[in-house]
Amino acid sequence: MIGKSKVFNTVIIGMAAAIICVLGPLSIPIGTVPITFTNLAIFFILYILGMKMGLISYFVYMLIGIAGLPVFSGFNGGIPSLMGRTGGYIIGFIPMALVAGYFIDRFFDNFYLCFLGMSLGMVFCYGLGTAWLAYQSHLPFGAALAIGVVPFIPGDILKIVMAGFFGPRSRRRLEKANIFSPRPL
Repeated sequence: MIGKSKVFNTVIIGMAAAIICVLGPLSIPIGTVPITFTNLAIFFILYILGMKMGLISYFVYMLIGIAGLPVFSGFNGGIPSLMGRTGGYIIGFIPMALVAGYFIDRFFDNFYLCFLGMSLGMVFCYGLGTAWLAYQSHLPFGAALAIGVVPFIPGDILKIVMAGFFGPRSRRRLEKANIFSPRPL
């Protein structure tokens, strides 16, 4: 475990979920699918907490959003957000976190392998999000890809690079301060 007790870990997970709740609704509307900072928050949290606790914090965030609090992009919440055109991306963050977290946990000190893992994770997120967008919008998959993925690739690469640069440094500082340290696998 990361902390010294289950209570400590629960608080850390809650704080991580709160970070996603703060960054998740911030979005830049550029069309059908907005630019969000949810994936950046998830990547940072994976670096700090590891895959298991990072994924739990994302599930907490999702439950808060499903309950109706406006924590999804554009300050939306509730089941309609999951059923709407961008709901597939919200679900797609789960396999993204699993894949990226796996790589980050195992290759923490290797920027390139972590970059690869986060990129592969984004491919899963893009796939689920695009399939759902195509279904909900009655678009061919290629058209949904052009709307829901292509414009986001440069920004998502930048987010991955930022997480790959700042994530390990943040974790090392927390470890050095003896606040907590992820358990080795």
